[in-house]
Amino acid sequence: MNKKIVLAYSGGLDTSVMLHWLKNKYKSEIIACIVDVGQDENFGLLKKRALKTGAKRAYVIDAKEEFVKEYIFKAIKANAVYENGYLLGTSLARPLIAKKVIETAKKEKAFAVSHGATGKGNDQVRFEVSFKTLMPGIKIIAPWREWELKSRKDEINYARQHNIPITVTREKPYSSDANLWHISYEGGVLENPDNPYQENMFQLTVSPENAPGRPTYLDLYFEKGVPKKINNLKYEPVKLIKKLNEIAGRNAIGRIDIIENRLVGMKSRGVYESPAATVLYFAHHQLESLTLNREVLHYKQQMEQEYGKLVYYGLWFGPQREALDKFIDETQKYVTGNIKMKLYKGNIIVAGRSSKHSLYWEKLATFEEENLYNQKDAEGFINLFGLSLKVEALLRKKL
Repeated sequence: MNKKIVLAYSGGLDTSVMLHWLKNKYKSEIIACIVDVGQDENFGLLKKRALKTGAKRAYVIDAKEEFVKEYIFKAIKANAVYENGYLLGTSLARPLIAKKVIETAKKEKAFAVSHGATGKGNDQVRFEVSFKTLMPGIKIIAPWREWELKSRKDEINYARQHNIPITVTREKPYSSDANLWHISYEGGVLENPDNPYQENMFQLTVSPENAPGRPTYLDLYFEKGVPKKINNLKYEPVKLIKKLNEIAGRNAIGRIDIIENRLVGMKSRGVYESPAATVLYFAHHQLESLTLNREVLHYKQQMEQEYGKLVYYGLWFGPQREALDKFIDETQKYVTGNIKMKLYKGNIIVAGRSSKHSLYWEKLATFEEENLYNQKDAEGFINLFGLSLKVEALLRKKL
């Protein structure tokens, strides 16, 4: 056996079953690629599980710092959100995982790569578009589009028949994806959008009812759009995200329950925990409102929607994202300063804004007496600004 397939392996139900299935279906050596993007896992145990299930080799790749610096920080600067609600936790991680899978495939001289995404979801697109962009000639195997298994229940039965170690049961068939930026929950009772989520499934956040009775004050410092300090203490990128997950999570910040439009055309219900992301996006928005020119801010808001959409669609490695990053980096030159917030039972309240590059001029904005703004100038401005509407109204009345 000298053919090799590199599998993006998480150790969950799907990829555990797939490892065994791929080995037997394709008569190939399976190389498990486990990418650490901040999920709370015992990676030594995952590696052992992969080898026990039949992997020839299993790589554990620590990609947390790269994830924060090259993906999360770019998303923060772009205020990248999909459909005004989804903070792109899974969408940002998938291209990085795909990159590491391709690097492993090149190292192992594999003829194919594989992933655990279903034929209904977005992740199949994110993985495969990334694979094709990074290594155009590689064969891609998507078991969910090939095998005879039709459901999670079928997978569980397959695993038990072949003594594959799994953690999912028939009684609690949740699908969950975790990384530094979020934890997502779907499947099971959540598939009915009229069902409330279950409190006991959350791992990063408490409910507002169980949050502290006193507010927590948080001061975030950004430098050129990138978060650097928490309460005047400098943090390395990964530790900064972890710390904010802890602070915001215990104050019930970051729970999201949305219906989103998948790329493949169907609607889906997603429940997410994104505590660090929620406070960082909020603070970054506030700092931009203080430091960006009006027209730059308004134009950037249009680009932010495009950025969020292309990330959601799996086009991270395309030229559009790279071009947008250049524009966004230019807008962030003066996005430096502090945003103070009060966190209280799920709410984020602004407690102060400051920047050495602030465009807010108190002397100009005041309602008190000043000599910088001539209010008489407003009359001519209004006349010209509304001239086209006035002309149209006059001429239409003549007809």
